Amino acid sequence: MKIITTPIDGLLIIEPNIIKDERGYFFESYNKQTLEAQTPIQIDFRQDNQARSVKNVLRGLHYQNSPSPQTKFIRVIEGSIWDVAVDIRKNSPTYGQWYGIELSAQNKLQFFIPQGFAHGYAVLSETAEVFYKCDNYYNKAAEGGILFNDPALNIDWKIDLKEAIISDKDKTQPLFANAWIAF
Repeated sequence: MKIITTPIDGLLIIEPNIIKDERGYFFESYNKQTLEAQTPIQIDFRQDNQARSVKNVLRGLHYQNSPSPQTKFIRVIEGSIWDVAVDIRKNSPTYGQWYGIELSAQNKLQFFIPQGFAHGYAVLSETAEVFYKCDNYYNKAAEGGILFNDPALNIDWKIDLKEAIISDKDKTQPLFANAWIAF
């Protein structure tokens, strides 16, 4: 696997080694030993999540506060998404900055988002199936969110927001400046 750093410390793009032949392809989507050998990451994933969405669905921005912050390791099984992480680590030099990447079944890239980031994505294809690992269990009492279209963040979601399909919950999240962030 190839580890690609981003302009925001801690966010990593993982490019798996894909073995192709006339039968199709094979790759390891996760290997704890390989990840730990190539990065300072020491992590035990505890929960897997999978979501299927239609075109223009926008999910986010979500995160978990202490005592249950979550690292996420994301990949797309079908279709494509624009995946976004926002740095919400108060002592970080990139606090309030975001980074986005297209993840797809075609490019097979994976996004490693450590604790201390809000996360969301927009579906670019007709449908998309997203799979991600978490290092902590979901805890409703620790749930946090930020309004997806906060002008202070100015996130480019790569879809027309007039056509976005957004949950009522995500439409009413607080602005970044007012979000409950406890790490």
